[in-house]
Amino acid sequence: MTTTFDPVMYKTTTRAQWQDAAAAWHAWGPTLETWLGEATDLMLDRARVTTGSAVLDVAAGAGGQSLAAARRVGPTGSVLATDIAPAILEHAAAAARAAGLGTVTTREVDGERLDVEEAAYDAVISRLGLIYLPDRATALAGQYRALRAGGRAAAVVYSTADRNAFFAVPVSVIRRRAQLPAPAPGQPGPFTLGAPGIAEEAFRLAGFRDVGAQAVPAPLRLSTAADCVRFERESFGALHQMLAGLTPSEREEAWDEILTELQRYEDADGFTGPCELLVVWGTK
Repeated sequence: MTTTFDPVMYKTTTRAQWQDAAAAWHAWGPTLETWLGEATDLMLDRARVTTGSAVLDVAAGAGGQSLAAARRVGPTGSVLATDIAPAILEHAAAAARAAGLGTVTTREVDGERLDVEEAAYDAVISRLGLIYLPDRATALAGQYRALRAGGRAAAVVYSTADRNAFFAVPVSVIRRRAQLPAPAPGQPGPFTLGAPGIAEEAFRLAGFRDVGAQAVPAPLRLSTAADCVRFERESFGALHQMLAGLTPSEREEAWDEILTELQRYEDADGFTGPCELLVVWGTK
């Protein structure tokens, strides 16, 4: 059966799922920051986020990287955290308040239609968001417009599926069980920018110069494989979209198989899920 990708329906579903998963994603915050911390620091370095910077965060989610940026910019800087799902931004705003970071503001904004002031930002960042935007070219063009001359954009994305078993295993199991075709080139998905040179080319096509990318090993360490499955069940919207065509019992069978497969990465020291991230950047 041939199916046609519908970007409007995809984004509607994505927004609804992040609305539902907002509390769970926020609750996993400490795990997320430990897992993604090194890549986040490199992203902020490459975006040259420093004292006084005005930062735009695209697809900010619960805002861990927004808060990290706010700590760097200090009281003379600013961070605007944007996302398509307002429920998850509520957690970002609450976390900023709790941390005493009054320079963080939040706004519901579509990452493909960046309704922000033109040439107003020193840096644009996006952590694991760019890969899920159907019209990446438009999204990056919007980031380019938002930057001042000499400003920098930087993003964290996954590398290739073979280096990200913690996520690739459930994707593979669900795709087979749901009889889903492989994604067409350019469709959104976790590994869509992972192949060598793909992310850099996307930045260049948007007009960025001095483009670069760097791989960051980022193993996901948890107590057990079951914890990884719980993490993914509670907060990985992409997997829930793939599961939508299965019955509840078929979904449970898929998760059981995923657990069995992921237990290969469990030993006496706990679970270590293979993961490699890429940080890509460019200058306006």
